[in-house]
Amino acid sequence: MKVIDRRQFIGRLGAGAFVTTIGASVPVPMWARSGSGAADIRKLDPSQRYDLDIAYQPFHLNGGKERVRATAINGTVPGPLMHWREGDTVELNVTNSLMDTKHASIHWHGILVPFRMDGVPGVNFAGIKPGETFTYRYKLVQSGTYWYHSHSAFQEQTGAYGPLVIEPRGGEAIRADRDYTVVLSDWTSDGPHAAFRNVTMSEGYYNFQQRTLGDLFKDFKERGFKDTVAERLAWGKMRMSPVDLAGITGAEYTYLMNGQAPDSNWTALFNPGETVRLRFINAGAMSTFDVRIPGLDMQVVMVDGKAVKPVEIHEFRISVAETYDVLVRPKKDQPFTIFAESLDRSGYARGTLSPQMGLSAPVPELRERPVRRLDDIGMGMMGKKIFGGGEMDHGSMQMDSGMQHGPRKITPDIPGPVGPEPFMPEDNVNAAMIIMNPLDRIADPGIGLGDDGWKVLTHADLVSDAQQQYKPEVDREMTINITANMERFMFSFDGKKYSQHPGPYNFRHNERLRLWLVNHTMMEHPIHLHGMWMQIENGQPHSKIPYKHTILVKPGEKISTLVTPIEKGDWAFHCHLLYHMEAGMFQVVRVS
Repeated sequence: MKVIDRRQFIGRLGAGAFVTTIGASVPVPMWARSGSGAADIRKLDPSQRYDLDIAYQPFHLNGGKERVRATAINGTVPGPLMHWREGDTVELNVTNSLMDTKHASIHWHGILVPFRMDGVPGVNFAGIKPGETFTYRYKLVQSGTYWYHSHSAFQEQTGAYGPLVIEPRGGEAIRADRDYTVVLSDWTSDGPHAAFRNVTMSEGYYNFQQRTLGDLFKDFKERGFKDTVAERLAWGKMRMSPVDLAGITGAEYTYLMNGQAPDSNWTALFNPGETVRLRFINAGAMSTFDVRIPGLDMQVVMVDGKAVKPVEIHEFRISVAETYDVLVRPKKDQPFTIFAESLDRSGYARGTLSPQMGLSAPVPELRERPVRRLDDIGMGMMGKKIFGGGEMDHGSMQMDSGMQHGPRKITPDIPGPVGPEPFMPEDNVNAAMIIMNPLDRIADPGIGLGDDGWKVLTHADLVSDAQQQYKPEVDREMTINITANMERFMFSFDGKKYSQHPGPYNFRHNERLRLWLVNHTMMEHPIHLHGMWMQIENGQPHSKIPYKHTILVKPGEKISTLVTPIEKGDWAFHCHLLYHMEAGMFQVVRVS
């Protein structure tokens, strides 16, 4: 195995930058290297053919002090940025050079492809065996910012992911002087197999931000004795912690920006007065980030690869597998910190937007770790009922219950959504709580956000600026319930892990399906549907509802989406928190 040093590694880093000139129709990409000295620049025109090799490679963290082994694609983490053009047919020859694994794979996240090209072993192909090469070939019917990653075991957690940009057929409508991809991810020092074993054996294993006696007295002062005791008794009866915000925290993870730890200070260059496009991609395994650039406003122009009406914001939350394109216009000749703080405030990824290499701006202090309230998970009535008689409010919540329900037809004369089907309980250890009255949280920025006086992006802000491809009439409604027993690290859909489901969810080819997602857990879940778009019904006219390939569903939330299955075959449907998927929150959608 060839060992490369840090200078060589960063010079070959595959999460590069695009630099464009206003008025140019074709971006001229470059690879940027952080640290002192000039950037390495090489042109990369849109290509139709790539040879990709998945192999183990030394990877250096913390300024080169820590040397680990990564599952790299073409020798880099992230893998090479692939630049395609809408309308082209691409050919990708992927070789598995891992000799100690059952298979490798690459899934083209958010890309509409024939189901045999989707890259999910056991669902639509057998995987790539060691020493073998698999050829993906398909025509590109979309443009925008996407990414790719392994769908085999824990390879994604150890580096098998990379950015992907598809140039529009008619040229780029979003004008920018400079154009950078910013790939966020997380690296586990214990290794994914050990980390998964630890969280399954002990709830909160990596959470060192538990509540203290001081927090109890603070709550007494701020909320009163009765309300404080009632809420704590409720959490105790649910056997859950209100500060269990992330399965794996910064105590274990190193958070990376374009493959570099915070101290390495990945840097993107600009000249004052220029418009800079930042294509944020969350390629983490388990980490949701809150992103801001102190001193600069951001304008959101694209979400999950689809254009939206520009939204002026100060901060946005990006969960695993989502992509957000923003424009910034720095006028001052000074550096600015690109700050991606973990949802649980246990750590951050960081880089710099700078007029020259070698500069940095102040790095913000981590904000105080949020604490979930019962209202945050749709369980507010439980706290109000429990104190007097010590009994749970079964109208709001039930323990250890859940049952799968099939689709329900609606008649054409019913205006708007009928609503999610009630989740009728049965004894089931996989579903530790059932929320009988889920909430519409479309305009809620999420826990820990919205209290700083900043404008935070929400789903309600999204207005599609892309052409509506599908009909407005709804043929059918269906509800899928997101369920879990977090104390036992069991995650499921409709109270059943993947191995327990009797068969796939059945979608009909070209139907217009209203798919309700209802979260009966106390954690956020990024839900990804392969092979088709989900469009969020967020109050906009049908022609303006936003497209998403991954939707972050908040605790206690019900969210309505419209889906049109355009390709027959079997497709994966899962939570994109890797360890939740591994623990059972995965299912197959069959389009026929």
